[in-house]
Amino acid sequence: MAIELPSPPKVGMVSLGCPKALVDSERILTRLRADGYDMSPDYSGADVVLVNTCGFLDSAKEESLAAIGEAIAENGRVIVTGCMGNEAEAIRAKFPQVLAVTGAHQYEAVVEAVHEAAPPELSPYLDLIPQAYDDAGVKLTPRHYGYLKISEGCNHACSFCIIPSLRGKLASRRIDAVLREAEKLVQAGTRELLVISQDTSAYGVDVRHEERMWKDHAVRTHMTDLARELGGLKDGQGRKPWVRLHYVYPYPHVDNVIPLMAEGLITPYLDIPFQHAAPSVLKAMKRPANEAKVLDRIHKWREICPDIAIRSSFVVGFPGETEADFQYLLDWLDEAQLDRVGAFRFEPVEGASANHLPDPVPEEVKEERYQRIMEKTAAISAAKLAAKVGRVLPVIIDEVGEADEDGDVGATGRSQADAPEIDGNVFLRDAGGLQVGDIVEVLVEDADEHDLYGAVLQS
Repeated sequence: MAIELPSPPKVGMVSLGCPKALVDSERILTRLRADGYDMSPDYSGADVVLVNTCGFLDSAKEESLAAIGEAIAENGRVIVTGCMGNEAEAIRAKFPQVLAVTGAHQYEAVVEAVHEAAPPELSPYLDLIPQAYDDAGVKLTPRHYGYLKISEGCNHACSFCIIPSLRGKLASRRIDAVLREAEKLVQAGTRELLVISQDTSAYGVDVRHEERMWKDHAVRTHMTDLARELGGLKDGQGRKPWVRLHYVYPYPHVDNVIPLMAEGLITPYLDIPFQHAAPSVLKAMKRPANEAKVLDRIHKWREICPDIAIRSSFVVGFPGETEADFQYLLDWLDEAQLDRVGAFRFEPVEGASANHLPDPVPEEVKEERYQRIMEKTAAISAAKLAAKVGRVLPVIIDEVGEADEDGDVGATGRSQADAPEIDGNVFLRDAGGLQVGDIVEVLVEDADEHDLYGAVLQS
């Protein structure tokens, strides 16, 4: 007689915001999977839906509220977590139906809320492999790349930001736990590790760069040690992953990471949130006003590692920003020649001290400056990408297309200068036989303002 086991409850997830929030979602789902839950790809199949919110900007809050409303309309059983969780009263006032509201990275509280809403049907017959939060478990990213979060929170007090109030002060993860997670990801097929935090350069400051044993030696809880160890990882076929550093503040010790890029240990790419260049604006933002020294260091970095790609983001229209300040930023960009740039119009964030600064910039001026900085950075990008035509570059494959009427198969990938979803692509022709996650040599044949085009070199 066949015994029919009870179906485990299913959880749906809507994950909004930055990659750090995505990692939180992965950890929550990993724990729930270990507790016997299945995952549902749609609202209709879920016993409960988790909405991991973003609360950094008003536009992000609107997106989060819209997602909560959609989940309630489609499913009805909704738990809210994430950065907007600190506004529980506002969420409940708008959506009294929500089952629970928890804050950012409150994993235990989220799991407890799910247990209460949809009790797990634990059974000895279920093939469950428990996973700790520090292990690689459920992933929401493609198999070939993964985000590696090394810390929570931030010690900065930037006037436009409320991250410390949402996520607290810097709290670094143990370096042996980070390396163990990275090793498991690589062994599971991850070809690219994207290191993320609120302030990657400050990793370990809160624990005084304590040492931990990893394998047969001690390593410091420090960005340089972490980068070196990650650069030494290999998968079962002896292949090294790309290691990409995000959210790197230009502290002096960042100089020590550049030789690791030149040696090929880590990907020659730095994501540095400069935010502005004009000293008066940086002061109002409560950020270091050392733009001249940074320019000198950028030039030195390129001497050591000519292929280094530097990406950054800038805020235009910050309160008090004058036309002279903005022109200073444009001139600075001419000198810095950054490879990838994103720009944002200043937007007040509830709770940020910048909201009370004098001399707000009119919206039409913000828009005009935004258009000018985008034109400037697009021209710089076009020139830098045009210089790559004729070169052979390593490219990681993100997507392989279907054969066209001539039997040709195209593919989309990224060079080492391109992080997924935020930078450019490399579009390939004659890509038959490639698989997602392959890293291949590509001859660059053409370029535009943001992307490269080429063909795979046949070995």
